[in-house]
Amino acid sequence: MSIFGAMDVSATGMTAQQTRMDTISENIANVNTTRDGNGNVYKRKVVVFEEKSYPTFSESLALANGHIGKGVKVSRIVDDPSEGNMVYDPSHPDANEDGYVVYPNVNTVTEMTNMIDATRAYEANVTVLNATKNMALKALDIGQG
Repeated sequence: MSIFGAMDVSATGMTAQQTRMDTISENIANVNTTRDGNGNVYKRKVVVFEEKSYPTFSESLALANGHIGKGVKVSRIVDDPSEGNMVYDPSHPDANEDGYVVYPNVNTVTEMTNMIDATRAYEANVTVLNATKNMALKALDIGQG
């Protein structure tokens, strides 16, 4: 793998983790949202990653010969299908006829744990990018001497 290929892989990882952090932030911001603009209860969003594809035969052949992949990409952002939390609050304007309000299926502890994970994955990609940059600089220093 070339130096720039390693930088590209790290950059795709940082971009993917940034999207994940944005989605987690959106989930936390909507933890108490009982209805959206359409009148529906907010559903927790989850980011799905996949490896960047190899559209050509030569790229597929290079992968088969032991070269490392091209990085990661966000394939989609999906709604978590689990049910929301039912809370008894008959005075709430969104309460049903039994007095229960459906809150989003967002768990703040889970989201904070995912945020820590995304932050550490982002930091790991930054570390790889910096190490790759330092190797390139050392190679330039060797060429000057």
